[in-house]
Amino acid sequence: MKIKSANFVISNTDISKCPKANKAEFAFIGRSNVGKSSLINALTERKSLAKTSSTPGKTQLINHFEINDEWYLVDLPGYGYAKVSKTSRSKWGKMIETYLKARENLLCTFVLVDSRHEPQKVDTAFMNWLGENEIPFVIVFTKCDKQSHTKLQSNIAKYRKIMKKTWEELPTMITTSSESGLGREELLAFIGEIAEGFHSGVGNH
Repeated sequence: MKIKSANFVISNTDISKCPKANKAEFAFIGRSNVGKSSLINALTERKSLAKTSSTPGKTQLINHFEINDEWYLVDLPGYGYAKVSKTSRSKWGKMIETYLKARENLLCTFVLVDSRHEPQKVDTAFMNWLGENEIPFVIVFTKCDKQSHTKLQSNIAKYRKIMKKTWEELPTMITTSSESGLGREELLAFIGEIAEGFHSGVGNH
């Protein structure tokens, strides 16, 4: 898939104010500082589409971007950032949960995890919650160029091992790097395939 256009549509905290659910939608979420904004910018080849910040926890809204006038890319607030007040955290949590459960055109959520670290409880707990609520997701390993291939494979293997304890079937896993472009084509091909199925389904109604 080639990205011809990528435009910011709306930011909000209320799912009822999200754009009309008539286009395929893909959400990106991860712990603060996982490199989410950089990945979104690399994916769309727009340097400042998603705001990158040196202060983790900056994305506090549901941000919709329209891609190729065909589908929505949604930048969701990061989770698990300790320096944000508990009230804010619980507010974001509710907002994210409501969005993920109720948005009917959301076809897949990309859960970003920093490939340099071993599995973190906050990430696996979130993935288990997605599974319990039957929300399809893909694990996207970020910053894969920042360590050796052996270390990367070792951390991915640890994720597989942990998930095999509770999952019958493991989710798709994609390795990426915002700097080298690793995984960009794979991500876009994945999105393109699912979006096509959604739009042909809509066309049949």
